[in-house]
Amino acid sequence: MTNKEQRVGVFVDVQNLYYSAKYLYNAKVNFSNILKRAVNGRKLIRAFAYVIKTEAMKEKTFFEALEKIGFEIKAKDLQIFHGGAKKGDWDVGISMDVIRMAPKLDTIVLISGDGDYKELLEYAKALGCRAEVIAFGRSASSRIKEATDEFIDLDKQRRKYTISGSRRSSGRSSSSRSGSSSGKSSSKGSGSSSGSSQKPASKSTDSNTQESSGKAESSSKSPGSKRSSQKPASKSTASNAQESPVPKAPPNPASSPEKPMPKPK
Repeated sequence: MTNKEQRVGVFVDVQNLYYSAKYLYNAKVNFSNILKRAVNGRKLIRAFAYVIKTEAMKEKTFFEALEKIGFEIKAKDLQIFHGGAKKGDWDVGISMDVIRMAPKLDTIVLISGDGDYKELLEYAKALGCRAEVIAFGRSASSRIKEATDEFIDLDKQRRKYTISGSRRSSGRSSSSRSGSSSGKSSSKGSGSSSGSSQKPASKSTDSNTQESSGKAESSSKSPGSKRSSQKPASKSTASNAQESPVPKAPPNPASSPEKPMPKPK
């Protein structure tokens, strides 16, 4: 049971929540909505966000965003050992803060799915505090689910408590879609205009072909007309040839009767 007069303390294992959302849904955590759900209309005394400084998160902008939401930031560097092993957790730090704050709180809200906090929750309950856990059910340990008074599964409303990349790119995809549709419409318009401009050209070409065919037919007929016009000319030349006197050959002196050939002596 909850009421508005309960004093609430919120403790967020940022690393646990961050990587759970990343590996389960390839998304980021909406810490603002998670804090609202943790408080749930009650009196918030303090809210802590425990962070490990890594290259995966843009520290400055991320820390500023958490502070604007209402979290107190507690950060530590990632430990890298000689053999290359890495360690970074806030298990002891979170446990110590819960123990210190428990006498001043009515409800402790632990935002983590780590099963190592089972004993911490049992101790807080022994001090008279109500213990609540908020985490992704698919990645949360069964041990911590058993130790809490109420387990709030973020998987059931993951769209409310996560920020996916598809939401951020939806505006870009819609603009690209509109751009592609406008491109298609413009291409259709240009195609129709080109088609309409080509139709008169086809008609002109048809008329040109018809004219050329007409010329060819007239040219094929024209030789006949020339021949017909030439026929009278041939007749006139023949008649002219008949009418013109043929020049006579000179007379043969042997056959001439005027001067007989002298007889040989």
